[in-house]
Amino acid sequence: MKLHRNLCVAVVTALKDILLEKKQADLTVEHLLQSNKSWGSRDRNFIAGNIYHIIRYKRLYEFCCNEETWGESSLWRALGAKLILEGVELLGWPEFSELNKEEIIKRAAEASGIRKIRESIPDWLDKLGEKELGVNWEKEITALNTQAKFSIRVNTLKSNKSVIKILFTEEGIDFSETDLAPDALIINSRKNLRNLASYKTGLFEVQDISSQLVAPMLQVEPGMNVIDGCAGAGGKTLHVAALMQNEGEILAVDINPRKLEELQKRAVRAGCPIIKEMEAAKLTNHFQARLSAFADRILLDVPCSGLGVLRRKPDAKWSLTALFIEELKKTQAEILDEYAPMLKPGGFMVYSTCSILPAENEIQVRNFIERNKDRFELMVERRISPADTGFDGFYMARIKRLF
Repeated sequence: MKLHRNLCVAVVTALKDILLEKKQADLTVEHLLQSNKSWGSRDRNFIAGNIYHIIRYKRLYEFCCNEETWGESSLWRALGAKLILEGVELLGWPEFSELNKEEIIKRAAEASGIRKIRESIPDWLDKLGEKELGVNWEKEITALNTQAKFSIRVNTLKSNKSVIKILFTEEGIDFSETDLAPDALIINSRKNLRNLASYKTGLFEVQDISSQLVAPMLQVEPGMNVIDGCAGAGGKTLHVAALMQNEGEILAVDINPRKLEELQKRAVRAGCPIIKEMEAAKLTNHFQARLSAFADRILLDVPCSGLGVLRRKPDAKWSLTALFIEELKKTQAEILDEYAPMLKPGGFMVYSTCSILPAENEIQVRNFIERNKDRFELMVERRISPADTGFDGFYMARIKRLF
């Protein structure tokens, strides 16, 4: 493998933005790749692959290079250590001059027996994961350090899987199917699907398989009134609209107006006029009273630690804190209590997260049921394990209002 200095500079520059200046990884990488049209697919794969790998295994490379604090020179050494461990012969660049090949290999072997170093996670997170998941933590955190699969959901309001399969075959896109989600295709090609006409006209949405399992748990029917209390940019909202066959009304609520603007654009593209957006700040006491016992279904995909999607957002583990997760648990409980009165007797509410921690999931739901004895009951719950399925970690529970 021949190293090209301009590509290595691009990797280190992005790592500096993400790890030192705390910029968002996916947006940083996207902007970087768009900034130089002359890079071929091999160049782009080298850049993106090294950026994400070093973010994912930051602590491991700190250990291999015996680094205590990270600066820009540390990022070069981390890249050098990664390449050494992959058997790449380094060039005589000054940035690599302090690296000791034998020492790096020795320390990497030592790290293989220390989970928090090998899997590259903070001490507090390793302790929390073991406390919450016991022996299962080992396999889950290992799985969360693998590359995420890429999948789409066919928009059944405009197309069907057979049509999309034909279109993808014509475009030379390699895909496979799964029994987990009926409208899903797993994409094996490294191609920007958002440039396709089929995407721009709303024939499909980019959505992980696990995420596609949430909306069906609502068991919606055409003509229902549905509230999506934490809609975000609307991936699950659009799925609910499709399951309702565009009949009824969906009130999509979120605290972030920019996400609601994105949802509005996506709803137009997907052909979902039944979705109405509302900022959470406008849910005043008066409006909440009008919504009392209004909804046939409520979806609460609440803010969470995101530990189930670390493969997609590996930079998150370096910004998460134990205190932040504790605050999130309070917010989750508050959201459940705020929206529950809006559900009709006999209606269903689905609580979901992209976390693998029971404290955010099963325990949160059981605490809600305990606070509302004889008014709500847990009907079914499901946990999606990254280790067992290869997809994102998710939790979802369907709760029924009795009266």
